Amino acid sequence: MNLIECSRKELEPIQAILNEAILHTTALYDEEPRSREVMEAWFDEKEKNQFPILGFRDEAGAFMGFGTYGRFRPHAGYRFSIEHSVYVDAQFRGRGVGQRLVQELIQRARQQNYHMMIGVIDADNTASVSLHEKMGFRSCGHIQQAGFKFGRWLDLVLYQKLLKDAPLS
Repeated sequence: MNLIECSRKELEPIQAILNEAILHTTALYDEEPRSREVMEAWFDEKEKNQFPILGFRDEAGAFMGFGTYGRFRPHAGYRFSIEHSVYVDAQFRGRGVGQRLVQELIQRARQQNYHMMIGVIDADNTASVSLHEKMGFRSCGHIQQAGFKFGRWLDLVLYQKLLKDAPLS
């Protein structure tokens, strides 16, 4: 596996992974696939705020998955808290890609002086819950019927990891 800093060169494989998750899973509560324009705006926001988009390619160059983070909430008091997302192409799941992405995001967040990383996970996503627990995240909340998709109500669980003391500024 080769770690890469994703650029717009990876826009299409990132979009494909997200759209597969939107159409077939409850990993995201979006219901409509993301257009190229939405993805361009997504990249703009990540670049503007210096939020990394990290990915892995296999030895043959195939894009395996990506991870990123962004603001947890928009208010100033939350400026040291981030929410992360990790998505792995279906053909590469179960190979440690997600774990490596979370490790890299934690390292990057620490370098950028963030204090806390949070994962907002569909409660039925046992693979993601297990990964977060393995990575030292602690359960910090359960929100019943937070979303509605595929004709049913969905619960969210929140997991957090304290990264380090952030400088006050």
